[in-house]
Amino acid sequence: MSNLEIYKKTLQILKKHNQEQILSFWDELNSDQKDRLIGQIELLDFSKIKEWIENFVRNTPSALINTDFEPVSYYKSEPENSGLQGKYVNALELGKKLISQGKVAAFVVAGGQGTRLGFDGPKGNFPISPIRKKTLFQIFAENISATSSKYKTTCPWYIMTSPLNHEQTVEIFQSNNYYGLEKDNIFIFQQGTLPNFSTEGKILLAEKGEIACSPDGHGGCIEALYKSGAIEDMKNRGIEYISYWQVDNPLINIFDPLFIGLHALDEAEMSSKALIKTGPKEKLGNFCLVDGKVNIIEYSDLPDELAIKRNSDNALVFELGSIAIHIINRNFLEKFASKSVSLPLHRAVKNITHIDQNGHKTESQGIKLESFIFDAVPLASNSIVLETIRSEEFAPVKNATGVDSAKSAHQMMIDRAAKWLEYSGIEVPRKTDGSVDCTIEIAPSFALEKDDLKEKLPQIPPIKLKGTIYLE
Repeated sequence: MSNLEIYKKTLQILKKHNQEQILSFWDELNSDQKDRLIGQIELLDFSKIKEWIENFVRNTPSALINTDFEPVSYYKSEPENSGLQGKYVNALELGKKLISQGKVAAFVVAGGQGTRLGFDGPKGNFPISPIRKKTLFQIFAENISATSSKYKTTCPWYIMTSPLNHEQTVEIFQSNNYYGLEKDNIFIFQQGTLPNFSTEGKILLAEKGEIACSPDGHGGCIEALYKSGAIEDMKNRGIEYISYWQVDNPLINIFDPLFIGLHALDEAEMSSKALIKTGPKEKLGNFCLVDGKVNIIEYSDLPDELAIKRNSDNALVFELGSIAIHIINRNFLEKFASKSVSLPLHRAVKNITHIDQNGHKTESQGIKLESFIFDAVPLASNSIVLETIRSEEFAPVKNATGVDSAKSAHQMMIDRAAKWLEYSGIEVPRKTDGSVDCTIEIAPSFALEKDDLKEKLPQIPPIKLKGTIYLE
């Protein structure tokens, strides 16, 4: 088929869907650019796009949800009574067994750039550890390596990138020799994208021969796991459980045997870790029970009267905040592969750089669409929530300064190391205000958790903390 025939056929399709502006600059494109643009157009699902424009672009979906819900019951970080104590012991042993049997995989969503941190490159390559300045990727890799050694198994690692940083991420792993892990046990793949729209419902162009697209959100990981072959790889390895987290948390306990064990004991399909929120408006998703199902409702969607509601003991009624840490059954994802269920889309109004009708690059408000992994939680037949301690497992690196910044995460890493040492009987120098008066970094190879540290210390020379100390 000639270029002219292809153009006419494609234009006819686009006119039918009121999107003919995509071909506005056809005559200015070379042959390769035309081929790429046609390829992008062929991937567009116009039946869905019509629905998206109607529901998310021209009309703003109601952010209000059915507020007839209640707080969820959850497992405390420590058992509340003797009955539960036995269950925690059994769960811990089961979790350790599942890890040692190679049934648990690590899965990080790492599609973001370090732009908000003032860092040029994938966020996973941001240096964060207090002394050695290890990157987030290196910390995770060392954690996975140490877990594999501790449990005498192989823990595979799945990493989802985006078109924004995929090639850079692959290059980073190659240049760092996969951080000492076997290349065959690391599976790096891209998430999908969705087109960007003008506020009038027109698909925007990033260049004269390229549709403007954005990553489809962390909820896009489900489809990407299948399309990439990652799920098939998991099946071949005998993986039954997926430990999910986001790339900006250096304190993540990737393979938590208690969490894995409780999830398996209760025959859950997708489970979550939670924190007690610092206040009613902390920017974390809220755990709520809706029609008997665990839901995670965004902080911006929780009505003020519910956000501030308190119990008789003055604790928030909706006190649990989501930190994007989940255990997901591999076979749970089969429901999505069969297309019998899908995640809802969310609308975001953003400034989008695009080509205007005159062929000039400009920036104006438009609509981006994405899905969120937490919307899969209520689709699970059963879901548990386990409380974790903020200082032990949540130090997000999101902002250049202030709350949830590199500086705050850096300090939390030092503080956790100090607490582990004190738990093990080591005196840690502190200032008059109680803050740690030295810089400490503990490599995952030395200790994955505080009990590892306590067991190891009698085997090494006495430690005198002063100035800077790195334990490996």
